[in-house]
Amino acid sequence: MIDFTDRVAVVTGAGRGLGRLYALDLARRGAAVVVNDLGGSMRGDGADSAVADEVVDEITKAGGTAIASYDSVDSPAGGQAIVESAVRAFGRLDAVISNAGIFGSVPFEDLSPEDWTRMLRVHLDGGFYLSQPAYRVMRNNGGGRFVFISSSAGIFGQPMEAHYAAAKAGLVGLTNVIAIEGEPHGIFANSVMPTGFSRIVNETVGDEKFLAESGFMGAIRPELVVPLVTFLASSACTFTHRNYSASAGRYARVFVGLTEGWLADADTEPTAEDIEAHLEQMSCTDRFFVPTSIVDEVLEVCERRGIDAMPANAEIRFPESQTDRS
Repeated sequence: MIDFTDRVAVVTGAGRGLGRLYALDLARRGAAVVVNDLGGSMRGDGADSAVADEVVDEITKAGGTAIASYDSVDSPAGGQAIVESAVRAFGRLDAVISNAGIFGSVPFEDLSPEDWTRMLRVHLDGGFYLSQPAYRVMRNNGGGRFVFISSSAGIFGQPMEAHYAAAKAGLVGLTNVIAIEGEPHGIFANSVMPTGFSRIVNETVGDEKFLAESGFMGAIRPELVVPLVTFLASSACTFTHRNYSASAGRYARVFVGLTEGWLADADTEPTAEDIEAHLEQMSCTDRFFVPTSIVDEVLEVCERRGIDAMPANAEIRFPESQTDRS
């Protein structure tokens, strides 16, 4: 059994839907859980502390350990408060499931700047506001796990969700960098793109008859997403920098690959006409690799060109973080 005894986890958006199920499973496996939820509507309006309290009651009545947090992730103070609640109550923080979010469908041409900003502030900014203080605690503890709940809408697209898709795609970028910088400190970061029947599906579709009779809706039980998220949040997960999809009991890696493409002659100046002529070769996906960072792409091109990526004896130096200087 994957055990979370003596581990502390924060789950945001844990008062309902998938977030609630993540919190319950971690608690069942022995984790002390911070159940964070503002208790607002799907569009982010209002607040209700009872939403988080009910999940805490559910956990404690089953013999688990949990506290409630009502802070919103959409501000630096809120993210800091969530992390501090874990450390104050339990002395450490080992896993963060960044799940809090809002949702609302708007055609792209009608999307207001306010709707755009609000969506990014909760999903993408919120992911940063939560993960940065959590990262610092994990580094001091000797490691930890981040699971960012992204979406296939961000990677593949979804009509009427430009703001939501952009925010969720941004979380993948955040995951990538935390994974790279965190790995030397035992901090692993991965993302999940879940498909599960929840408030988002219910409010998006709206047709109760369709929801009741659709075979697909019946297949995407939210419980089927939980095993993947639990595993990635655990010490049993020994890899980082990956994205996975969970849909109707199908679990699959999602990745951005780089094709072999077309390499122009080094002594030529390619034109738009050359691009047109070689488009099929550029677009072919038969051969590809999955870079672990932008450095891999640079090295691959340099190797094919037969050139050095950097001068001999050169050394890449990263600036010290504030944590290093303190």
